[in-house]
Amino acid sequence: MLGRLNHVAIAVPDLAAASAVYRDTLGATLTEPQVLPEHGVTVVFIDVGNTKIELLEPLNAQSPIAAFLAKNPSGGMHHLCYEVTDILAARNQLQLQGARILGDGEPKIGAHGKPVLFLHPKDFNGTLIELEQV
Repeated sequence: MLGRLNHVAIAVPDLAAASAVYRDTLGATLTEPQVLPEHGVTVVFIDVGNTKIELLEPLNAQSPIAAFLAKNPSGGMHHLCYEVTDILAARNQLQLQGARILGDGEPKIGAHGKPVLFLHPKDFNGTLIELEQV
């Protein structure tokens, strides 16, 4: 079912400051910030060759990232995103195996313009998993 690791997401309290660290200290090239109201975040991607790093900043206090930062004020690793070829088939198979899909269970369009779903971290060793259709 799983394809390659698409990205590792890091929640940050200040996207501009985090971007500066990656750009100025680590020499990374970053995308322009992208606002994703449906997900409650602003994101920046860093291409590291074999995968990407996604920096996430909450848009408002209702964002799931705001809740994460309330527990982890300095930020931290938020989720892993894996590619799948058919997100609906993956969802259906996972549900049959007892995995919980977050939200209403229907894919939403993610930052790359492709359908995404999130899987409950309690079902995956404490790690929030995002699936992205390729």
